[in-house]
Amino acid sequence: MIAYLERFIQENDSESRPDDDVLPNNLQGTVDSLATGLAGKDFGGMYSSKARALIRPSGAEDVSRAVKAAVRSPNLTVAARGNGHSINGQAMADRGLVLDMRSTADNHFKLVRSRGGGRETFVDVSGGALWEDVLVRCVSEFNLAPRSWTDYLGLTVGGTLSNAGVSGQAFRYGPQTSNVAELDVVTGKGEVLTCSETENSELFFGALGGLGQFGIITRARIRVQPVPDMVRWIRVVYAEFEDYARDAEWLVTRPDGEPSFDYVEGFVFVNSDDPVNGWPSVPLDPEQGFDPARIPKTAGPVLYCLELGLHYPKSDHTSKIDTAVNSLLGRLGFVRKLEFEVDLSYVEFLLRVKQAEIEARRNGIWDAPHPWLNLFVSKKDIADFDRVVFKRILKEGVGGPMLLYPLVRSKWDSRTSVVLPTDGEIFYLVALLRFTLPYPEGSGSVEKLVSQNHEIVQLCNEKGFDFKLYLPHYKSQDDWKRHFGSQWPRFVERKASFDPMAILAPGQKIFGRMPQS
Repeated sequence: MIAYLERFIQENDSESRPDDDVLPNNLQGTVDSLATGLAGKDFGGMYSSKARALIRPSGAEDVSRAVKAAVRSPNLTVAARGNGHSINGQAMADRGLVLDMRSTADNHFKLVRSRGGGRETFVDVSGGALWEDVLVRCVSEFNLAPRSWTDYLGLTVGGTLSNAGVSGQAFRYGPQTSNVAELDVVTGKGEVLTCSETENSELFFGALGGLGQFGIITRARIRVQPVPDMVRWIRVVYAEFEDYARDAEWLVTRPDGEPSFDYVEGFVFVNSDDPVNGWPSVPLDPEQGFDPARIPKTAGPVLYCLELGLHYPKSDHTSKIDTAVNSLLGRLGFVRKLEFEVDLSYVEFLLRVKQAEIEARRNGIWDAPHPWLNLFVSKKDIADFDRVVFKRILKEGVGGPMLLYPLVRSKWDSRTSVVLPTDGEIFYLVALLRFTLPYPEGSGSVEKLVSQNHEIVQLCNEKGFDFKLYLPHYKSQDDWKRHFGSQWPRFVERKASFDPMAILAPGQKIFGRMPQS
């Protein structure tokens, strides 16, 4: 079967053949064959397509009907669209069916206790639910919340679980894909299957991080835990990468039970007064000022910010929190007098990026193109990556955050479809979150930034860095094979089992639609 599939793997950008397919009927939801503009756009703003129809399913059975309609047709494909936060058209289906999974957002919400007297607690949520809504409902109804998050919560559950879902809690709990007990998935055959580590396990692990290739997630059972009241949010500044990396890695590898922060991230910023890329981007409050006189004269073109969070109960006296924070910060080698702190409620902290979204929508850059680049880079290569990428290519910034922080391999499950660098326990997330100016001011800049992304990836390949794209986008079969490496045969076998006609997620451009047998 692998050989059969590989003969048909191709770039999925050719002209569709005329067909006599029919749109799915007997839906509880709606089918819109006219107003398909939403289906052909995404957050990246660099790709567009024309869908045959936009479907708003009422639940898993409607998703199944849509997939089965595509199976019966000569060449229809199906893409599940969450909140449209893809960058490179991954949630599009050119002349195919796009499922707006947000229409299922309110399905399934339920608290679930472990069977057999276990101590774990879960919440069942729809694959089309936004994480920000899951947060608010879980806290308000149960005083519980999921353990692992993304920085921006305006994403759907099914969307992030189809990739990995990482943020500053991943060093402790793993990515979101490591915090799921059960899924309902509609396969590329139209089957509605419940799967877990022990039931339909190949589909379960395949769907987690599977880029939508094996099924559409319609329900997820997520681990939850008691909600802390407050978070002390902290930023500290480093002049040298070696000092930054040493401290960040020390924090994320603290043994269980040892004092540490609950959230560890970080970013690179420009050593200048640039309001977007430089010093002014670091303070957490408008009343806080950044004193550049504190920066050592030996500092290079970029600096580093370690971003930390400590959970605490509202009943704790401020002096107790100060003592705990200062004890941990006292062991770190950041530039003194360049530390910034604020206290927020737990929900406010997790929704912190929402405020940035509101401001970006106000000034128009939210709707401008976003040529983002996300990578995982091994620890052994991250210092060289910093030297040739951050200090040279990106020394003037990217017009948005340049995230850089370590993750711990043992918190990730190798049975999922997520692909990581091959070497070592520690690897780094690198996220170049570029924001361009709105049109017409930003016209012409997108091509330059995309070209710079290609330059960075090509440089990583030329230097032999151990890296993988996160939220990957490739255009050739050889690139996808290289991305998956030794996991490629497993990936192809799963495709053959669960979506043998390559109906699902055509926007990823991994498999071309198969002819009817």
